[in-house]
Amino acid sequence: MKALIHENVALAPLTTFGIGGPARYFIDAAGEETVVESIQFAKEKNLPLFVLGGGSNLLVADAGFPGLVIRIGIKGIEWHSDRDKTSVRSAAGEEWDPLVALCVERNLAGVECLSGIPGSVGGTPVQNVGAYGQEVSEVLTSVRAYDRHADAIIELSREQCRFSYRTSLFNTIAKDRYVVLQVRYSLTNHGAPSIRYPEVEHEFETRTTPPTLAEVRTAVRGIRARKAMLLIGGDPDCRSAGSFFKNPIVTEAQFTELQTRAGANVPRYPASPGKVKTAAAWLIEHAGFAKGYSIGPVGLSTKHTLALVNKGGARAEDVLRLAREVQTRVQDKFGIRLAPEPVFLGIDN
Repeated sequence: MKALIHENVALAPLTTFGIGGPARYFIDAAGEETVVESIQFAKEKNLPLFVLGGGSNLLVADAGFPGLVIRIGIKGIEWHSDRDKTSVRSAAGEEWDPLVALCVERNLAGVECLSGIPGSVGGTPVQNVGAYGQEVSEVLTSVRAYDRHADAIIELSREQCRFSYRTSLFNTIAKDRYVVLQVRYSLTNHGAPSIRYPEVEHEFETRTTPPTLAEVRTAVRGIRARKAMLLIGGDPDCRSAGSFFKNPIVTEAQFTELQTRAGANVPRYPASPGKVKTAAAWLIEHAGFAKGYSIGPVGLSTKHTLALVNKGGARAEDVLRLAREVQTRVQDKFGIRLAPEPVFLGIDN
């Protein structure tokens, strides 16, 4: 094949956690043809395959990965305006936050509250990336992907992606089937920014005039920075995978029981009909964990209890040990099992 195949490549430096062993084989794919060739190589060699984006939502096993890792580096952004909407086509290897910045600069509304999220464009549909009242699924219109079953490049509509909270077709019923190559979003020209999330609304409560898209982006990045959810060089709290646990979604009956167990007003947010979303960070803190709580080289962020941080020299097993302790204490106190948000590579969970 034309692509250069590397062997025994360290994966830890390619993740924000900075944890994990090597990949047996590794290919940088700068084009769709290389992606397809790489997948065929893995098939011929009977190798397990993993597709790597920005490495911001990933925990790699200490033993590494015995197969082929393809890092998607496909670049390119196209803009097509039509009346009140602009179609944005972005290659999967583009970085997400710089794309958001470009959209805000062009006065395109729909992703401003997703500012500051690390990682690549290709990861946004997989996790249905969301924050501060917005989700990618609200503006995504289609995904161009390689279908490993059909051995063909196809286009999937928003409906076919089966989005729900932090999940999609790509990480549930068709996990490992598709490799995202390009994503198309539809944004509103000169649209009003979203300030429906309480923390964002609080940033502008003394304003007498509506904020601009740029001001909301700045505010969101500020909120994330205060929680160590913004990657800043030199900040030890940034050696993490961001939010380690998903916010639980429960039934109304379960939420009533949770309120009773807590003996306090538990945070609640809108979810699907008949369901309630609550705050994982609140549950963690009220289960007795304080910011900065640590077990050896891994601890909770000193800024936000939802992030598990590599304090230096941590192994994947150290992260899992702390995660299990958090899950156990939250479940014992509140009857809710917190689900991890990062992708685990080479780890049974």
